[in-house]
Amino acid sequence: MSAQAKGDLTVGPIGKKLLLFAVPLLLGSLVQQLYNTVDLIFVGNYIGKSASAAIGASTLLITCLVGFFGGMSVGSGVVIAQLYGAKDTRGLNRAVHNTATLCLAGGMLMMALGYLLAPGYLRLIRTPESIRSSAVSYLRIYFFSFLSIITYNLGSGVIRALGDSKTPLYAQLAGGLVNVGMDYLFVRVLENGVAGVAWASLISQSLAALIVLQKLTKLDEAYALRPRRISFDSAILKKVLRIGVPAGAQALVITLSNVMAQYHINSLGEDAIAAFTAYFKVELIVYLPIVALGQAMMTFAGQNYGAGQLERVRRGTLQCTLISMALAAATSVLALAFGGTLFRVFSQESSVIELGQRIIGVTFPFYFIYSVLQTLGDSLRGLGKARGPMLIILVNLCLIRTALLFLIVPRVNEIRGVAVCYPITWALTALCMLVYYIQCIRKEKTIGSL
Repeated sequence: MSAQAKGDLTVGPIGKKLLLFAVPLLLGSLVQQLYNTVDLIFVGNYIGKSASAAIGASTLLITCLVGFFGGMSVGSGVVIAQLYGAKDTRGLNRAVHNTATLCLAGGMLMMALGYLLAPGYLRLIRTPESIRSSAVSYLRIYFFSFLSIITYNLGSGVIRALGDSKTPLYAQLAGGLVNVGMDYLFVRVLENGVAGVAWASLISQSLAALIVLQKLTKLDEAYALRPRRISFDSAILKKVLRIGVPAGAQALVITLSNVMAQYHINSLGEDAIAAFTAYFKVELIVYLPIVALGQAMMTFAGQNYGAGQLERVRRGTLQCTLISMALAAATSVLALAFGGTLFRVFSQESSVIELGQRIIGVTFPFYFIYSVLQTLGDSLRGLGKARGPMLIILVNLCLIRTALLFLIVPRVNEIRGVAVCYPITWALTALCMLVYYIQCIRKEKTIGSL
């Protein structure tokens, strides 16, 4: 097979390569959103509000942990992309099997901790007694999924790093379809309630993980997954943790930032809560393409950095940023033009729709700025520099945004007081990321010329 056919992003037209790689990533994100929505539909229509509350009590913990291990997949993916770009097959062999070991260790640990600590966690967050039993059942079964969740995330990171963004999409599609069928079986037919939703997730996640594992066994024989080779490699593990832990911590930081924003949104009343709930769905139209392009940029930067092509990384970052900004501007204009229609999908209340349009009127004209911070941050991670972007996001999107919320919302006491904090902190983050990116590129050029 030619280098291009094997997913080599170090050759060929940059813009085309990035777009073709990003499209399956975007479709995968849409599939994920759809089958999360299916879970909510089954719970809301066939079980009731107590079940929704039982699942809701577990949501924050699950989101944090999945986000952290998603960050760990970034670490594995970047290391493998760099090794692939360098054509280091021995290193790839060690990295692939180190990732498999990390999946096993992390999955088994989370399964044990989840089963043992679920009751205590739910008591700690003051889950009402009336739904605690259901919440414990849901959380324990869901934690049995963590071996599959971690395997899918880290395994997909490996596959994408090798230039294949389609296989993870196919795995997610298969898992999504099975999830719908299992939701119907366990919730509608067998009437297993909240536990049925968790069992459906376990089965669908396991299928997706198995498809990813099967693909890993079909890689080039020099680094294909083989059970007898599974072991930790200390040198590879250190590199993965150096990138993965900051990336995972960043996911936790963003989640905590959203919790603080929700605190202020809740103070504005039920209509504001409903409007922001709908807004976080509507903004996916703009947000998901930006994230997909950022993920493509990370793999592109990793492969080309490994190949010693720093100038191609720089040109790719510029092109990806411009493409992402153009897409963000176009989708923002469309969303602003049809804002009322979009919000009507999630609420029929005229007051909620009107508040939702006020939010996008403040944020969407500036959403192109988010493209800058996303693309630059992912390019830096592809270079192996994850700590800087994590600190920049911690300071701006968590600390400064929280401070702005406390300063602005009590004085404005209106939904746009919350909304305006988003573009302000996007701009600050993008500026910091640009300065850091320029410094890193200059430093790499200096090192390369020595």
